[in-house]
Amino acid sequence: MRFVGHCSLVFSCLLLAISTGVSAKPLTEQECFVLAQAPGATPYGQGGSAGKTGDSGRSGSASENVTIFADGAPLTLNLTGRDGENGQNGGEAKAPDCGKQPENVTQNLVSADGGNGGNGGNGGDGGNAGSISIYTTNFDNLRQILVTAAGGKGGQPGEGGEASAGCQCTRPYWTVERCFGKPGDADYRCNTQEFRCQNGRNGLNGTRGLPGRDGLPGKLTLLNLNKPLEADRPTATVTLATVKDQGFTLSKNKWETRQGAQALLATGSVIDDQYLLLTERLERSFLLLWNAPQPFNNVANLPLTLSLDANQEIQTSFPGELWLEGAAQKRGNVTEFVVYNALRSSEATRLDELVLAGNGTGLKLFLVDKADRSNLVATKFRVEYNVTDEDPRFRPASTYSTKFAGEIPDRLVTVNGDRLVINLGQLPIPEQYAKPGVGVEVVLTATRSFAGYSAEQTLVVQEVLRHGTYKTTR
Repeated sequence: MRFVGHCSLVFSCLLLAISTGVSAKPLTEQECFVLAQAPGATPYGQGGSAGKTGDSGRSGSASENVTIFADGAPLTLNLTGRDGENGQNGGEAKAPDCGKQPENVTQNLVSADGGNGGNGGNGGDGGNAGSISIYTTNFDNLRQILVTAAGGKGGQPGEGGEASAGCQCTRPYWTVERCFGKPGDADYRCNTQEFRCQNGRNGLNGTRGLPGRDGLPGKLTLLNLNKPLEADRPTATVTLATVKDQGFTLSKNKWETRQGAQALLATGSVIDDQYLLLTERLERSFLLLWNAPQPFNNVANLPLTLSLDANQEIQTSFPGELWLEGAAQKRGNVTEFVVYNALRSSEATRLDELVLAGNGTGLKLFLVDKADRSNLVATKFRVEYNVTDEDPRFRPASTYSTKFAGEIPDRLVTVNGDRLVINLGQLPIPEQYAKPGVGVEVVLTATRSFAGYSAEQTLVVQEVLRHGTYKTTR
């Protein structure tokens, strides 16, 4: 301990002198320094060591689940879970080695502490009881089945180990005389300083472990069937070939949670009173009937998604690339879908070879349906007729002005097999913009529809009008 400044030194020494039994008379700086160097309590002996923690008990094993068919014959089943093992007690603490208390030392002493007891181990959890599934079409048969399906008991916890006591001082107090200065000098003085020994602390007893949890009781599942239950299949994705002719079945099991399981079984049965009952098994089938003139093999491997809705009816999701004309009809639990016509969506947008011919009122557009589906697909045309002073055949025209934009009436469209002709000259296009020598751009948009489906295709031709037929353009 160091002091800075005379006032601090005097005040601190006064407090130190009072605490150590020295006269309140001011001490010299040397006396203050000697007293201030007196150390705190010094331990002696070897403290006790803690006891070993007790091992936790092993958990009990669960019983197996069983499935039976009840035919009325008496049956006893033990599905009880195994009990958990008890936890082990904590070990006792080792006593300290107190040793011999040093004598007449100029410092406070403290004896060795006792050791803590070991904590007790936790009890093992009890194993869960096995559950039972019973198939029967006669619930009276359940009265012949005695089931014991209690959960295993949790193990008891281990007790905490005992602590060891701390060491006791053999001499709690002693004094030592200390002198300052030289005998005969005016400032020579002596004082007696008191020291003490503090007993070691007792250790703490170990804590008790936690008890193991009891296992869960078994549960009863009751099925009003005489054959094994099939898994739910409320949705499925299959190929069209799978559902054609042979069909495909979706299913859903409906369950209900009820109380009173013990009352259904033989007297003395032990089981969770809440049980699960299969109240209904729904089965719905889907059948595809292909009455279309188009070959089925072209679409046989396309996917179809089937699902049961909230009303337990089958909903279908055909692939987006397949356009079908058909009708659904229901026969009992079977939904039949009859296909009258079919085409792929890509076949609806295969118009090509756009050609301009003639001029004036005789101006016509020719195009070809490469898929040859115009006998099935309804077509609506919209045209934008633009003109320019430049020749778009040799370089892109920089400016166009629109002279007509609108729908083409059906009467101006002629369909002959895979050939289509549109009479542009009958549209309200001013005469001077349809005469030979005029640079034109015709933007034709076709909306193709079939059985509620539709798709658009746009074709463009750029040409200078003249007599005769012009070359095919993009």
